Order: sequence, then C-alpha cells, then structure tokens
Amino acid sequence: MKAQPPRDQNVDSDINARPIQRFRRPDDPDWHWLEQRDAPEVTAFLEAANDEARRWFSTLEGLTERLYHGHLARRELAVHGLPTALDHFTVWSETAADADHPVWWRHANDAPETTEPFFDIQARARDSAFFEIGDMALCPDETWLAWTEDTQGNETFTLWLQHLPDGEPLKLLDDIGPELCWAEDGTTLLFTRFDATQRPESIWRLSLRLTAPSPSIDHEALILRETDPEFWLGLGKTRSREWLVLESASKDTSETHLVPARTPNRPPWRFQPREAGVEYALDHRPGHFYVLHNRHAPHFRLDRLDEIAPDSAGETLIEHRDDTTLEGVDAFSWGLVLTERDHQEAQVRLRVIELDAAHARQRDSWLPLNETPCSQALDATPHFDTRRLRLHEESFTQPPSWTEIDLDSGQRRLLKRQAIYGDLQPEQLTCQRLWAHSHDGERVPVSVVMRADLTGHPLPTLLHGYGAYGEVLDAWFSPARLELLARGVAFVVAHVRGGGERGEPWYLAGKLEHKTNSFQDFLAARDALVEQGISDGERIVAHGASAGGLLVGASLNLSPERFRAAVLDVPFVDVLRTMQNPDLPLTTAEYSEWGDPRDPAVRQRLQAYSPLDNLPERPWPPVFLQGSWHDTRVAYWEPAKLYARLSELAGPGNTPPPLLRTDMDSGHGGASGRFKAWHDHAREDAFILWALGKA
Repeated sequence: MKAQPPRDQNVDSDINARPIQRFRRPDDPDWHWLEQRDAPEVTAFLEAANDEARRWFSTLEGLTERLYHGHLARRELAVHGLPTALDHFTVWSETAADADHPVWWRHANDAPETTEPFFDIQARARDSAFFEIGDMALCPDETWLAWTEDTQGNETFTLWLQHLPDGEPLKLLDDIGPELCWAEDGTTLLFTRFDATQRPESIWRLSLRLTAPSPSIDHEALILRETDPEFWLGLGKTRSREWLVLESASKDTSETHLVPARTPNRPPWRFQPREAGVEYALDHRPGHFYVLHNRHAPHFRLDRLDEIAPDSAGETLIEHRDDTTLEGVDAFSWGLVLTERDHQEAQVRLRVIELDAAHARQRDSWLPLNETPCSQALDATPHFDTRRLRLHEESFTQPPSWTEIDLDSGQRRLLKRQAIYGDLQPEQLTCQRLWAHSHDGERVPVSVVMRADLTGHPLPTLLHGYGAYGEVLDAWFSPARLELLARGVAFVVAHVRGGGERGEPWYLAGKLEHKTNSFQDFLAARDALVEQGISDGERIVAHGASAGGLLVGASLNLSPERFRAAVLDVPFVDVLRTMQNPDLPLTTAEYSEWGDPRDPAVRQRLQAYSPLDNLPERPWPPVFLQGSWHDTRVAYWEPAKLYARLSELAGPGNTPPPLLRTDMDSGHGGASGRFKAWHDHAREDAFILWALGKA
C-alpha cells in the first residue's frame, strides 16, 4: 500500500489543507479505506483531523481552561471512600487531590488504629498512558488480592495476584476478560476468556498454590464454553456464598449454571435450560432459590424454588403486573430486597420483604424516596445476615449520598454526601419531569434541570439521549454540569423508547423493527421543550454517545434544522456495515438488539436509518465528533467516516466545519485518568457554549 493515498489533482496540496481534501480517494467515496488500521495513511488522516480540531479549539482555549478549573473548584478533589467492613478487615479507597487513581487501605475489624495501604492503583498507572482496573477480588480470608488491568484501552486484561498488604505483584495471565470471582475454598479463582471477536466465550478455573511470597498456578481448567456467538458469559456469587453463578446471556435470552462455592472442582449444574426469549436471574437463601424471570410474564415475576428439587413446582412470590417491571432481587438471611420500576412515573423503587422461618411475610414495604425523579439503589452490602442496608441515592439536583437504614429501628443514618463548592449549590437548582407526545401518541418522559431563578424563561438547552439495550438513564448528579447550568443553560434528558426508564415494554418498543420510535421520541422531546417554553428553539444542542450517537445522528438526518449543533462521542453511526461484519466485536451478540442483516428485510430496515447511509442534502448543523483509537465497541473509523462524509457535504465556508478528535491512547470509555477525562469534558462544554452563543 502506498504511503500517501491518491489526491484530487484540483486540491491544494499544502499541509494546512483540510484532511478531507488531502486524503480524498475518488475510488472510495464511502471512505471505507479508513478501516485499515495498520495503514500509515489512516493514522495520518486522524492526526491531521486532530490538528484541525486543535486549531479550531485554540480560539476557545481560554474558555476551556475556565470550565476545567471551574469544575475542579466545585468538587472535593481529595476523596475518601466509604469504609466497608468485610469478615476480617474494613476496606476503603483514598484518592489524593492531585491523583488520577485511588489507593486502597484497610484495617483489622477489631483494630481500627492499624490502618495500612494494600493496593496503590495510582502507582501502577503511573507509567501508562491508559490504565483501567477491570475487577478486584479479595480471597475469602482477605489475605490475597487478585485483579485485572487494561493498559491499552482495548478491554483486554491481564490477571495479577498479590499477597496483602505489601507482597510483590505477580502476573498470572494475559489476554483475559475483566471479571474475577473467588471460590469459597480460598484457593480457586474463576475468570473469563474472549474469542476472536472479544466475546467472553469461556469460563476457566485457576487452582492456586497460595504460598507467600511466591504463589503459583497449580492447575488451569475450562469450566464452561459458550458456542452460540450471540451469547456472552459472566461470573458471580450468591450473597449466601453457597453458589458460584455462571451466566450465559444474549440480549433477550439467558441461562444459568451453578457450581458449589466450597467445592469448585465439581462440574457446573445447569439450573434451567435456555428458552428463546426467556430471561432469568437468581439469588439464594438456604433451602431456596429466588428466580426472577419473564416466562409468560413480560414484565417479570418472582418465584421461590426448592434448592434440592428446583424442577418441582414452586411458589410465585411476586405476580406479573402490567404497570411495574421487576428489575432485580437481592437475598439476605432475613428476606429479600427487590428493585422495581413504575412504568407510569418512570421511577425506580426498592422494596423490602422480611420472611419468617415458615416463609410468611413479616414486612412488605417500599423504602421512601427523597424526591422524584431520582436514583435509588442498594450499595455495597456484603454480609448475608446484616440488618443494616446501605443505599446509594442521587438526583439531577442532589449529589450522591450514602445512607444506612436499620431494619429493626427504622433509623436512617447519613454516611456520606458528596461535597459541592462554589457559587451554584444544589438548593439553587430545580428539576421537573415533563411528558412529550411522540409521533404515535406515546408519552415520552423528559427530565429538565436548570437554575431555579431562570424558570419561566426559554433557555439555551443541551438535550441528551441514549435509548438502547434497555439501559436506564435514571437521574444522576454531575459537578461538571454545573458549569453549564451556572451559565444559564438547561440540561435535559430525553428518556426515549429503547431504554428501560418505563420498564421492559419501553425497551421492547424501541428495538429491532421498532427502533425508529427512538428517533421520533427524541425529536418529540425537543419540540415539547420549545412548546412548553422551557427551551429557546433556536438554541438547542444535541448530545449522544455510543448508541446515543446513533440516536442523535438518525434524528439529525430526519430534521437537522431542529438543532443548533451536536456532540457525538464514540458514535455508532455505520450501523449497516458494522452489523454485516461478524468478525467485529459485539456484532453477532447484538443481532437480537438491531437484527441480523443476512435477512433481506432486516438489511433494508437497518439501511433505512443507519446515519451514514442517510445523510440528507440539507446540511447538518456544526458537529463535534470524538472517537478512540483502541475502541473495540465502536471502531474509530465510524466517527472518522462520518466526519469525512459530512465534510464533503458541507463544502467550503462552514463555520466551523465538522470537527473530529480521536484519542489515540484510549478506548470506548475515553480517558482513564480523571483529570484528562474532566479536561475532555470541558472541551465539549466549550463547544456547546460556543454553539449556544454563550462563549
């Protein structure tokens, strides 16, 4: 391959010419040559685009720095994590004010004065441009720590082992998945491996000789392999510590295998065979399994099955309901904590059920919510017998807080609340939930947060959306967001179909043949903001990441004039071509989400909305695209090709032209260090404020 691609003879060859001009290939109008990762002209193209973006952003450099330092001033940089008492030690993390990563500390439960560090992540990350911990796992007696780490950003991990508190780290394995789980025998560690498409396709058992200071691998054995390319494997353990849980799941079907946690050499036992379209998950109390499933129950129900004879008829504890999705079950010695979602209010709730020895209900009540909409979740509560639950709660206006609830006294005790500094405090914010009416009359929840003193005035607005995989965008607080809010910008989330905010029906109504509902919902949310006087219709910027980039890109194709600008992070925009390549990571596993284009009808459907295949003759508004070189979920070439195609359509004179920035050190989640990630966020916000006329 030539070092330099053919150039259009009519284009100025000056090095300062735009990348779209310098690298144009008349014989490849769709820019697929950018998929050749090892070709030097590909990195040259991306670096030229980075240079172009750098030059354009130089005029906003002062604003970017003010946003960045303003963000730093609003948050507590030295972070002391919440201590968690395990069986033998209490552990917590501490992040220094100038550090990207934490140091983990511990003390013996009966000697709180004997504090000692046992895992310095900041030191391990010091020599790596990218560093991310995949998983950390303490062995049952808490004397050994195993962890996985990624130093490339490609989500391929290395397994390490260390005797605590200060043994020499030992590298055990390369090229494995992130997940780890110790068996209760104290010497067996379970992990996953990938196939060629980076699908976790096998679970392995590692028998260890844990002799300090020189541990070694005694034996490595395959436990379970998943041959269906649409299924991924995952690891877990019941809170009772009786069972290791090996789950195989696609986007709409699951199957669980169990291994006794104290005798991990026994072969896995398939709990229930897979049925197409049936998902189930389980937890355990001695004598019983509690199985959450959607067999003949689209919104899920909860059954109790006998531990010895799970195939026999059990008891249904929570029936299927039309207005509520049952999302999770956590078992304790005294009963259950259920996670439920109300469809009408798009609100999650925690429900506590206490059971006596005869399995009769002694209590059945919902934990109170501080406000709505908000997030409420069970936080780290490792002990099976504890009667003190730790909750994590936050909202669009209130920073994260951790509360302990005593089930016996009913007392709530605030353990920690994230501190917020500066001129804009949570009590000066307001949040409201409005409902947009989509093209088919469906009500779409829309969350709005702004300064309380600006209510009643149409505001410049950042509209964010995701809407895929049934993922939920429950309310979350962001110190960085305060920089926009302080400058009079409203932040809005469109909870479109395809997400899980209104339960399982909401997800199913925005996937496969119903995917276009997501795009119409996003546009309906935008219009409702204008109609209800919340947003200035001339100043709305759209934002989406990953599959949210698909949402925003498809919405812009339908109606580019509705938005002032857009920001797309690692956007999934080359949908048809990606889904036609089964060798790429995620593709085959996502047939049940998007469809298999080997079916002509599916191919036609994907082609009809894939953003890269439907760019309109009307120009898009200014757009800032971001990709990552090591991204294995959305390849760097998807935003790069969109950038090239939009540049061709835009023509000369656009201010700004489409902008592309590719992080050459990171993966799908962006920068691993918090300061670099915050600076990247400040650059995004500078673009948004420029587009909204607030720079």
